Amino acid sequence: MISTRPVDILLVEDDPGDELMTREAFEEHNIASNLHVARDGQEALDFLFRQGDHLDAPRPDLVLLDLNLPKYNGRQILAKIRADDELSDMPVVILSTSSAEDDVLSSYRLFANAYVTKPADLDQFTSAIKQIDEFFAQLARLPRRR
Repeated sequence: MISTRPVDILLVEDDPGDELMTREAFEEHNIASNLHVARDGQEALDFLFRQGDHLDAPRPDLVLLDLNLPKYNGRQILAKIRADDELSDMPVVILSTSSAEDDVLSSYRLFANAYVTKPADLDQFTSAIKQIDEFFAQLARLPRRR
């Protein structure tokens, strides 16, 4: 069943180039989602827990989470999401440059829904973003956000 409403996606990414490529992928593939960006671990937690400058932040339907971030790393953020009753069912896709087996394994042990290694090639990167969107925003049934 295809979703009729745009989903809210939180991109947690500290690299401006990767943020730009993600935005361009959304535009190129006409992805009907609201993309919100947190540029470090603290901002991601503030957004998710509606603190500080993010008191009115929407609950994301999906989180695209980099592992290597300032302030809190992706594993710490994922652990906090999974430990919170209101956020624990939120789908989280790790989107990282790392293909290290330890990173993949630790992410799944923290109950990441998927682990995607960022392709270096722009076309492959935009294709990966499109496939993530097609699965999570169109094909999969997401939990209703409170």
